[in-house]
Amino acid sequence: MKARNYSLEGPCGQEAAAKGLVSAQWFACQVDRKQMKQLMQRDDWQALKYLGSWLALLLGSGVLAYHAWGTPWAVPAFLLYGLLYSAGEHGSHELSHGTPFRTGWLNTFFFQLTSFLALHETVFWRWSHARHHTDTIIVGNDREIAFPRPVKLAGLLADFFFLKSGSIELLRTIRHAFGSVSSATRSFVPASEVGRMIRASQVYTLIFAATIAACIYSGSILPAMFIVLPRFYGSPLTQVFNITQHAGLAEDVLDHRLNTRTVIFNPLFAFLYMKMNYHVEHHMFPMVPFYNLPKLHALIREQCPPAHPGLADAYREIIPALWRQRSDPGYTIPRQLPPLPTSHGVAANPEAVRSYA
Repeated sequence: MKARNYSLEGPCGQEAAAKGLVSAQWFACQVDRKQMKQLMQRDDWQALKYLGSWLALLLGSGVLAYHAWGTPWAVPAFLLYGLLYSAGEHGSHELSHGTPFRTGWLNTFFFQLTSFLALHETVFWRWSHARHHTDTIIVGNDREIAFPRPVKLAGLLADFFFLKSGSIELLRTIRHAFGSVSSATRSFVPASEVGRMIRASQVYTLIFAATIAACIYSGSILPAMFIVLPRFYGSPLTQVFNITQHAGLAEDVLDHRLNTRTVIFNPLFAFLYMKMNYHVEHHMFPMVPFYNLPKLHALIREQCPPAHPGLADAYREIIPALWRQRSDPGYTIPRQLPPLPTSHGVAANPEAVRSYA
């Protein structure tokens, strides 16, 4: 079975451009302009209420884990700490858009913090994620396609502990720290940002080295149990959430209703996932802050396929689809689209559909 070429500069990327799929006009559900302006309003209190609670829980669980070290209670304590640490990825995801806080320095602080926890060097990640939103699941251009076809189950399973993706992130950051930047990376990171990316990678690499040195000096793995390693051992639930985003859905389409999935989560999971379970809404209107996504969902749900009522329901379609794609890479989960409103047009506020204005 021949795998598709997922290189940014490969023939599939050229094919996507030839088809007019690169940076093209995407479908957007109809939303009243006044309502959209309200949904796009940033609120420091709403963002701080979430991120402050998450950070307090992370620090509290870290204190518990430290005091539990050397006892049987260390296992659940570090699992809790790792779960909250790994959940920083979802904060980095949303904060890369700069939408949660009205106050710029708060966005910057939490973006830097959550991105380090996620092992997402900030400059590379911001531009990579911008490309993902501009060319979502466009083969050859979207570098964040998690399941290139045919799906490789070994890599999928390894990422339940972030082994595949984490190794790639670490090695790339270290390479960047030494000034080695690939042509693929230069295709979406502006030349003016490459220096900043190298300097940020050097800071990350120094922290990695300091953590290793602390382990050697103390004769214990404990320092690494608090920095870097939690992203790996705390990753399973993060991976369970992330798989729901696009797995099994269509490639090379200009409609997020066909390549992205919304799942209704319980309040605890929605908190841990930073409401990214409203993923169709997030991709269609990425300038809407995460805390307003439920309201956006209520406004556009009649224009979208039905949302999955829970994780179990989502995985009932995801698992068979990924299994089938191992032998039939062209297979995608069919989506029945509802009829459009009579006066449908592109979103009332075009800026709302762009991830970076």
